[in-house]
Amino acid sequence: MIYEERKSIRKYKAEMIPEDALREILEAGRLAPSAKNRQPWRFLVATGEKKAEILNAMEQGILRTKKSKVMPEKFKKGLASAENTLRIMREAPVLVLVMNTHSGDPYGLNFAGKRVSEIHDSLSIGAAVENMCLRATELGIGSLWIANTVYAHKEITAVLHTKDQLSCAVIFGYSDEKPAGRPRKAFDEVVEFL
Repeated sequence: MIYEERKSIRKYKAEMIPEDALREILEAGRLAPSAKNRQPWRFLVATGEKKAEILNAMEQGILRTKKSKVMPEKFKKGLASAENTLRIMREAPVLVLVMNTHSGDPYGLNFAGKRVSEIHDSLSIGAAVENMCLRATELGIGSLWIANTVYAHKEITAVLHTKDQLSCAVIFGYSDEKPAGRPRKAFDEVVEFL
């Protein structure tokens, strides 16, 4: 089964993936199911110099977060992981930023009025990202779903000149590793028949 073959790839070859394969991956995301058919996604594809510019902005956001005196320590604990993820992102030839077109700055949300729509949109975007990762696996292309963009939301969206919410990023490229599957909880631990 393809979902058993999919792995999070953290080492990439420099070789660019063909445009037709990339379009198939993005099409899989476009065709994902979404709550109320809102289709809240927009996929911004970056390679080369534009990718470098975006990742430089991410680096600046990570540095800002490190220096912040108001950021909770619990949030700051993920910074080492974010720095490692940034290194991996620089290796992969293709960066896809997944934007939520129905929401803006996640730090300024009025959760009382928008919370249900936010949840629906986040679930829908998750389905789109999973579709893209599965299609990439079918095509022999590695992927990594990235949430560490949260540390640089302000910097990355400024570079993109957008008010859309940056939900996450996904990188694609040919794998330069064959990782073993990561541990998963047992079936009976996560499934209960009522």
